Amino acid sequence: MSDAIAPYRTAVVTGATSGIGRAIVFALRKRGLGVYAVGRNQDQLSELADLCGALPVRADVRETGTIAAALAGVDIDILINNAGILSSRATFFEIDPAEIDAMIDVNLKAPMHLTRALLPGMVSRKRGHLIYIGSSGGQAPYPAMAAYGPSKAGLSLFCDNLRCDLLGTSVRVSEIVPGRVQTGLYRTSIPNNQAQAVLYDGYRPIQPEQIATIVTSVIDLPSFVDVSRVEVFPTDQAAGGGTMVKHVP
Repeated sequence: MSDAIAPYRTAVVTGATSGIGRAIVFALRKRGLGVYAVGRNQDQLSELADLCGALPVRADVRETGTIAAALAGVDIDILINNAGILSSRATFFEIDPAEIDAMIDVNLKAPMHLTRALLPGMVSRKRGHLIYIGSSGGQAPYPAMAAYGPSKAGLSLFCDNLRCDLLGTSVRVSEIVPGRVQTGLYRTSIPNNQAQAVLYDGYRPIQPEQIATIVTSVIDLPSFVDVSRVEVFPTDQAAGGGTMVKHVP
């Protein structure tokens, strides 16, 4: 573990069983941090524990009390709010109202509540780093994302407000804002299991391990340096509207 992150010993990662969250767990464990991996799938959590020594916390990210109870008495230095859903890409006049609630609950309310539960300890110790995996969909309008986009935009503004409240505490706040990453995010929002064909085949999307590299780079900086926001896109994608071209060798 480098001197830059020596004060940090323990991290929590939500949405840890797949995609970006799983990659972050491995990256942090490689640096010697104790990592509490939060997820719903017990088999995948057990696999993480076997492969890298992560400490499993089986819970839905909305179950703040369950997560807080599992972490009782533990000094958490880093909280990585990664869990998120894009459960529907219906136009807003056709969307199931339950999907509006689901995306706001998971993408915005859950990170806020978990932050509220763990932040007082960081403030009292004057040591901590809050990291949020946002989305380019929270920075610009995209078709058929009128619930997902505002949930991520709200998360982005929450980060800005936190920085105001945390001045003088030495607790850092960073938002990582990716464009298209090859994960399972779209698995339910694109029908007939077509996410791979529609979004990834023939394209060069970002891989989860590359987001994990950015996260660890942000953490590695001295504690007096706070990378407030990082936007990262595939070279072949333009910001706004989701336009991406296929790679021609």
